[in-house]
Amino acid sequence: MLKRKHKLSITRRCRLLGLSRSAAYTRPAAAPVRDLEQLRQIDELHLEFPFYGSRQLSNEFRRQGVTVNRKRMRRLMGLAGITALYPQRSTSRPAPGHKIYPYLLRELKIVRPNQVWASDITYIPMRKGFLYLTAVLDLHSRRVLSWQLSNTLDAGSCVDALEDALRLCGAPEIFNTDQGAQFTSAEFTSVLRNARVLISMDGKGCWRDNVFVERLWRSLKYEEVYLKAYDDVAAARDGIGKWIKFYNTRRGHQALKGRTPDEAYGLAAQQPLAA
Repeated sequence: MLKRKHKLSITRRCRLLGLSRSAAYTRPAAAPVRDLEQLRQIDELHLEFPFYGSRQLSNEFRRQGVTVNRKRMRRLMGLAGITALYPQRSTSRPAPGHKIYPYLLRELKIVRPNQVWASDITYIPMRKGFLYLTAVLDLHSRRVLSWQLSNTLDAGSCVDALEDALRLCGAPEIFNTDQGAQFTSAEFTSVLRNARVLISMDGKGCWRDNVFVERLWRSLKYEEVYLKAYDDVAAARDGIGKWIKFYNTRRGHQALKGRTPDEAYGLAAQQPLAA
């Protein structure tokens, strides 16, 4: 939480710190120790078994000698922003008044940077609370274009991450997300429409092209987040920021023929970005 009285505005300080605006007004989410321990365990199980719902996760806990009924499991999954990735029978129901856009990536060959971007949110455990991380990813190069930390699962941090990516990298042709309320909100989609970006959304519970973002989360958590116990937002931002810089600039990808995301993205440096 930032001090209200300062010579720089809250918006300016949030941008310099790489935090969402909501982080200036709310403290890191507090929770009982037992909840924090189980939230982290659920997060780890979700990375390993992303198709597990509340029933399967409850069974995994039971195998380890811990009883967590499905009602509590659903509540904890909601806190962590976790949803099982599997095709569901019924059509997704977005938040009231939110428009759902069609999925545009079916059979589309992604052959160049800035053709398709994607975004997602993940849960970040801390020593005495938790945060949410939003990232914008270029699907061709796997490069993280922008990211934001927030205390809440609202649209604000998603909009901040999107606006940062547009400001730094121009605009993609297509932007793909899931049907989460943050991404279907008018606040988020209006930014894309104003930038003349085509909006694409996965069907509810379908992993499709989100697999690239899921791989990013898995690497980040096992190589950085799970090895640390962040004391505060500043420590989380510092550790995550250093890891993302390493990921973009040093980590070679087999799918990119050994190039780093920065190298793969830089190949289009002389090409005009989509408007």
